[in-house]
This record gives sequence, C-alpha cells and structure tokens, in this order.
Amino acid sequence: MVQGEADFRAEGILLAGAGRAILLQLANPAIGRGVAAHSTFTQRPVNRLKGTLTYVYGIVYGTEEQAKEVRRRVNHAHVPVRRTAAEPSAGYNAFDPALQLWVAATLYDTALTIVEKIRGPLGDEAADAMYRDYARIGTALQLPPDMWPKDRAAFRRYWDEQLSTLRAEEEGVRVGRGLLFPKHTALWYRAIMPSARFLTAGLLPEQLRKDYGLAWSDRHQHRFDRTWRVLAVAYPMLPLRIRHWFKDYCLAELEKDLRKSPHNMQRQGTSA
Repeated sequence: MVQGEADFRAEGILLAGAGRAILLQLANPAIGRGVAAHSTFTQRPVNRLKGTLTYVYGIVYGTEEQAKEVRRRVNHAHVPVRRTAAEPSAGYNAFDPALQLWVAATLYDTALTIVEKIRGPLGDEAADAMYRDYARIGTALQLPPDMWPKDRAAFRRYWDEQLSTLRAEEEGVRVGRGLLFPKHTALWYRAIMPSARFLTAGLLPEQLRKDYGLAWSDRHQHRFDRTWRVLAVAYPMLPLRIRHWFKDYCLAELEKDLRKSPHNMQRQGTSA
C-alpha cells in the first residue's frame, strides 16, 4: 500500500475498519440472528477479530497447509450456525453462499475504504489485484466463484443494491452495541473503545449509524476528516515491520499451532 502496492492487504491500519465490517455483517438480518443465537464474540471480541484476520492472512499470504487449516477452522466454527425456515425465526445458515458473499464483500469494501483514505484512489492494476485477493477470500469456503461479482464495476452494483435495503434489526443491533459498548472485557479493550466507536461510526453509512444508535454531527464529521488527514501523513512513516506486525503475528501463531497439531506431528514422524 505505502511501500509497494502489493503489500497493502497486510497493512495494520485495516484494523481501523474492523468495527465497520462487523456492523455491516450484523445488519444482514440472517447474520444478525445467527450471531445472536450462536456466537459469544461480544465476550471475546479480540479472539474473534484474530480468528477472522488469521483466515484472511492464511488465504492471501499463507502456505497451502496454512490456507487449508484456516478453512478447516472456519468450517468447524460454522457447523452449529444454522436454523431452518420452519423454526420460529427466519432461517439462516453459515454455509449459505449468499451470506458468505455478503461477509466477504464487507471485508473487501472496508479494506478498500481504509486503503484509499490513507493513500488515495488505487490505480487500476493495484485495485484489480486487491479485488482478486478478496475473491479468493470469499470463494475459499462455500461461495462458488461465479457468485462473486466478475469485476469491480459489478461489485459496486451489488454493493449499492445491498446497501439500499440494508437495515439492522433488533438482534443485530443488540450484538453490535454489545461489541461497541463492552462490559465484560479487559480494561485495556474498554479503554480503546471510545476511539474505535468514533472511527466505526464515521465509516458506516448514515442509515446504519442511526440503526445502531450512534450519534453523529457536523462536529463529529470534521473531527473524523481531520483524523484521517493526520493518519494519511503519519501512518506511512511507520516502519514496515510495525505496519505488518499483526499479519506476521497471526501467521506465526498459525504455523505454531500447525506444528503442535497431532496430524502434523504424525506426518513429521513418518517422513523422518
């Protein structure tokens, strides 16, 4: 992104968009219901964030073995997240390709939003490369490749259509606000949440800010714009090892887990 456009997917500044992506996902009624019924990530938000980003980094940057492992983890986590349409609330299923498309779309659009706030509009080559990477992220699970919009223009049409009708319902709002206003998390996490809420609110579409009960005014907007102007100057000055630290950390932890896994230990013993 900053030093060589090929590296922007690893930039730590993308973490600033985590809240936006999650709230956009929860605003899909089926996802909101599924998370409300099956997830405890409001009590373990850091673990959830690490898990999601380990999946992203594993697919984009990982070895074949690492990519296989992150797919296995996500599929395992999704097994209980399903309900039929005949049950009391409308059906949802974490293996539903349409829902996986929406989740991947929120990750892509959020990453693109953050990248362009830091470095300005991407050139066509870099933008296409980023889009291909997120297509890989989306289609690594149950999303068929032909469901991912064929190009950036097709994606924009899909995105605008989804946003035009997207409204967060009660269950999604409850989970989202539980994430934004945590009560049972570490003190350091609660301490950073005012800044995280501010960035999240500023990055959300206006209607979703209202749905989630996030106050916004001209004063907020001026402060938000000023914050990103400062970040656009200051962030690129950080050493690459700092900007990519979280990606490197997640992949190192993933590799450590793989080495400790019984299957891997058995394979190493056989090859020896």
